[in-house]
Amino acid sequence: MPVPLLNGSGRVGLVMGAGGGIGSATVALLQQTGMRVMAFDRVHAQGDASTTGDATREKDVLRVVERTLDELGRLDFVVHAVGVVGSGRLVEQSREEWSEGLDVNLTSAFLLARTVHPALRQSQGALALIASTNGRNGGTAVSGPAYAMAKAGIINLTRYLAREWAPDGIRTNCIMPGPVATPMLDRLSPEELQSLESSIPLGRCTEAREVAASIAFLFSHHAASITGACLNISGGLVLD
Repeated sequence: MPVPLLNGSGRVGLVMGAGGGIGSATVALLQQTGMRVMAFDRVHAQGDASTTGDATREKDVLRVVERTLDELGRLDFVVHAVGVVGSGRLVEQSREEWSEGLDVNLTSAFLLARTVHPALRQSQGALALIASTNGRNGGTAVSGPAYAMAKAGIINLTRYLAREWAPDGIRTNCIMPGPVATPMLDRLSPEELQSLESSIPLGRCTEAREVAASIAFLFSHHAASITGACLNISGGLVLD
């Protein structure tokens, strides 16, 4: 009988941004491993338990972490899948658009990390953040400058936390997807989507379930020595 990638029995996960394409796929896969999962999003999301709120508001982040501990008893694995894209060139950006892009994509990860640290230290758990190839290659006006800068920040936040939290027994890693086949791509015209896919060496966008499987791997015992890594699953769009 094949050994499962991750045995989540008796473990508890928290997925922030659980209503999005990557977040919902991650919740579903972690539940399949036997893990109980708290789902958090601005809208209702499926999980063993769920709560709504704003990931950029400290009180909402604290509330979902406290509820996870109260209702599910512990916290072993945390996923930050919160994100919003922008558009346009830098000179076209308003201060409000810039601030929103940084707050949603980066500041929310800071708030989450700071809040879950005590629980992950107790469980010797792990944190997974979602970056993007935009954070490695500079991005374009298709997703806007704030998105690219924030995702670069996620990559370095991962490295920072890996060093700082290693003595506490906490592993921190991030996933760096290229374009993922989620509703986030609906903003593109058919011609733009075709051009995008043709630019990817493997010839297609990554599936959300593939991102979820990468997260499950990083949470598994197979990745026990991996921390501070940025896992590139871009179909060859970015070559490390």
